[in-house]
Amino acid sequence: MAVVIRMRRMGRKNEPYFRIVATDKRCPRDGRFLEILGTYRPLDEGKNFDLKRERILYWLGVGAQVSGAVSTFLKKEGIKKEKKSKGARKAEK
Repeated sequence: MAVVIRMRRMGRKNEPYFRIVATDKRCPRDGRFLEILGTYRPLDEGKNFDLKRERILYWLGVGAQVSGAVSTFLKKEGIKKEKKSKGARKAEK
């Protein structure tokens, strides 16, 4: 099963609220999910997202892919490690 970490839309019309979830890649955006990993409230000021760091690290360790929107939150929290470019590998040798 291919697991992806992405956002699931909740809330009402004109009042969006998103849950960051681990889900099967084949499931629809607002469909079945495996685990809730955090929340995102785009209408709030300041830091408007919360993440469960340990669980996200677990899913990344098992090979879960991350959507583009969620990867920005992970970078802000310092969770996702940057991939080394090929040039960096050559410089290490």
